[in-house]
Amino acid sequence: MTRLHLHLVSDSTGETLDSLVKAGLAQFEAVDAVKHYWPMVRSEGHLDRVLEEVAKVPGLILYTLVARNIRARLELKCTALGLPVIAVMDPMIAALERMIGTEAGARPGNQHRMDAAYFGRIEAIDWTMDHDDGLLPQEWDQADMVLVGVSRTSKTPTSIYLANRGYRVANMPFVPSRPLPPQLFELKSPLVVGLTVSAERLTAVRRARIMAQDASGVAASYADPTEVAAELAAARRLFADRGWPVIDVTRRSIEETAAELMNLLNKRKEE
Repeated sequence: MTRLHLHLVSDSTGETLDSLVKAGLAQFEAVDAVKHYWPMVRSEGHLDRVLEEVAKVPGLILYTLVARNIRARLELKCTALGLPVIAVMDPMIAALERMIGTEAGARPGNQHRMDAAYFGRIEAIDWTMDHDDGLLPQEWDQADMVLVGVSRTSKTPTSIYLANRGYRVANMPFVPSRPLPPQLFELKSPLVVGLTVSAERLTAVRRARIMAQDASGVAASYADPTEVAAELAAARRLFADRGWPVIDVTRRSIEETAAELMNLLNKRKEE
């Protein structure tokens, strides 16, 4: 296994840089990546202290810095140390500048500023948490999306992920023996989406949940393969009858499911 030291230098929290590095590393196997985080680097003095530490464990340096003097100093020092350095955001910023026709402003951490969009995300998270697991159906008409699915189809984590992107999301568990709230069938503005999963995957997940928790209050049919298949079939009939779009989450991560939901919402808005 190859060991690789990665130094993540940022003038903000480093969250963007960390996400990019994770995406890149996912393309490689048998790599033991040791990540060193150097956030909030906004002065030459701070940068010099960071580089002293970097020199002790040399590796690839990736950075998101906007101040030209600090960028230039980093590049110069890395050249002197013989260390590879990459400005990971530069290609995208350059392309945006060409397309927009305006030079980018040098504002460190601007994506984290507490503006209207920031407070909108906070409000979306609060709203989504208040409308989790079928709560307050009388307010679902305020949602951007409503997710419907049987138990363990990742409705709640998907809703929270989307809320962090600024979407109001309600979710409703589907249980064949329980009637769904009538408000669900009266919605006009929110996008209602059915989440489904393979019977084999759902059975395995439910069995794991029973083993990990006290199963005294769990019905015997909860993880029975025949009952699980019947439950999923009933959910699919409902989705088809209502004409709701359906997403199979069997082989999707939360992020992939959320991306598909955002695509569905954008297509609907375009139409």
